[in-house]
Amino acid sequence: MLFIGKVKIFYKGVDLMRTKIMFISQGVSFMGNSIQKNFESAGYDVIHVNPTIEEISESKDEITIMVFYLGKFVEEIPDVLVYLKDICLEEEKCLILLGNLDELGIVENSLPSNAITSKFERPVDLKKLISEVNKLAEVVDERNAMKSILLVDDDPTFLKMMKGWLDPYYRVTIVTSGMQALMYLADNKPNLILLDYEMPVTSGPQVLEMIRSETKVDHVPVMFLTGKGDRESVLKVLELKPEGYLLKSLPREKIIENIEDFFEKQHAAEIHAKTF
Repeated sequence: MLFIGKVKIFYKGVDLMRTKIMFISQGVSFMGNSIQKNFESAGYDVIHVNPTIEEISESKDEITIMVFYLGKFVEEIPDVLVYLKDICLEEEKCLILLGNLDELGIVENSLPSNAITSKFERPVDLKKLISEVNKLAEVVDERNAMKSILLVDDDPTFLKMMKGWLDPYYRVTIVTSGMQALMYLADNKPNLILLDYEMPVTSGPQVLEMIRSETKVDHVPVMFLTGKGDRESVLKVLELKPEGYLLKSLPREKIIENIEDFFEKQHAAEIHAKTF
């Protein structure tokens, strides 16, 4: 149900006033303005940017849904299309394309199908477009409610496998080094960090020590997920008091079960703390 009011608009329980859309178009046009006003009337906060890497990158962290109003200019911005591909795949942005057949074809030749959420041929059916964005906003809201996990490992094959295992249940971000993890933590607070032990330059124990010494993130739970299972290594990191120590050799079900158990115990502890 879509209820339109002065303060908030809800669609199947989603507070659309909290949802920002990036509307990408070159300059100002009558049709572009009309589409933007329709989004605003539907309760969305619209950020308009021109199709440049600079303008898109400046606002991309505020949004999940991007609506790209195409034009003949798409032939002249291959670098922007590559950038859109990267952020759609790596940062899980939703991209909706609006254009004629030629313009859509050019973009589809530059972007893989899994980087494009949906497409509309002009003239755009605004009612269907708004309906599509409403559904995406609902999915985004549900995904944002999921626990977030930062996965730190220097093995890209293992990272890809683990992300595939965990994605159905959690919002997973992957980084390939301890320093990348620390940079990520400067602006983000995941609900759990899964940390490898042996990594070049900065090892897992060193990363955990740095996290525990930084007051902004010292409370973020860290669990080791590693192939290093000798007694000496395990005892060494237990002194740093991680939330767990899992071996990569465990079956998929056991790894997921251990993570689920951690979050369940954390939730129970939070309820206990509030009660007492």
